[in-house]
Amino acid sequence: MKDASSELRLTETNSAEDSAGRTWGLEGNLFWHVVFGVFIAVLTLLLCFSAMRWSFKASAVLAAVPLTLSFIYVFGFRQGKPPGYDRDLLDGWLNGAGFSPDPQHQPEHPLHSDSHGTFQ
Repeated sequence: MKDASSELRLTETNSAEDSAGRTWGLEGNLFWHVVFGVFIAVLTLLLCFSAMRWSFKASAVLAAVPLTLSFIYVFGFRQGKPPGYDRDLLDGWLNGAGFSPDPQHQPEHPLHSDSHGTFQ
């Protein structure tokens, strides 16, 4: 009589590694960026309104800055984008295009003209 476990074939798949999950409709761990933005916004609001005695409107406007920046980062550079998109975009802004030559400054083709400027 055969053992039942010898007939059962197990195949490992990577299906669980395809998704990092979703929290609050955000992919992976992006909700932490929003939570951090909310935390800094509340902290800024409390410091400006209570400790520095600013008006509530001025405190709220200043507190909206970190929250807005976190939303711009999450929804503009991370949500729905390929992995590493934000880092690649920053690298492109800082270092310019990749390894390709600049198409605006291409050397003249060597057979196009000779050293005297006349065509061959």
